[in-house]
Amino acid sequence: MKKIRILIADDHSMVRQGFKQILELEEDMVVIAQASDGEEAIRLSKETKPDVILMDINMPGMNGMQAIKELSSEKYKYKIIVVTIHQDKAYLFKALQLGAAGFVQKDADASVLIDAIRKVYNGESYVQPNLTNDLVKEFSRITSYETVKQNDNGLTQRELEVLELIAEGMLNKEIARTLYISEKTVKNHVSNIFKKLKVADRTQAAIYAFKNNIKI
Repeated sequence: MKKIRILIADDHSMVRQGFKQILELEEDMVVIAQASDGEEAIRLSKETKPDVILMDINMPGMNGMQAIKELSSEKYKYKIIVVTIHQDKAYLFKALQLGAAGFVQKDADASVLIDAIRKVYNGESYVQPNLTNDLVKEFSRITSYETVKQNDNGLTQRELEVLELIAEGMLNKEIARTLYISEKTVKNHVSNIFKKLKVADRTQAAIYAFKNNIKI
């Protein structure tokens, strides 16, 4: 029997080992590599060409979203499933936009993850069932928005940079580290972004970025 070759990217060793033990109970699955951050995930993916990659979002150094973005730009079509603790729909939209084929939360039953792996391996997309209604609702809401040109949003260059990092799923502390500015300065930028875009939270700001293809 041909086995599905899996790479696990997560910064917690116990999580990786737990996934490995669960998945290798299945006759058609084998874990061929493990990575503790985005850069290692990219390197090992290129070296081993796994059938499916399980990608965490919050990892030190290069995070999961950044790794997905880079892997999706390769000629080789990597099949990536985001496995995360996050319930924020912004992470779901961004992951799918960047090229992920699946999205599963870490507190889901093992059977959900196993089902996701098999479906993604067979060329399907997979979103954890309890998230699909939210996906449909938000997609309908997004497509009803008027498209706004990037130059018309009133954001400064630095605010655009912060907005893009929000859309990548970064927290204020991570944004501060990435841009080499204080966390207090990031909070001020985030507040200004919300006011200028007339949005209430990070999810709406991220959706605005996705809809208008904000790129720096």
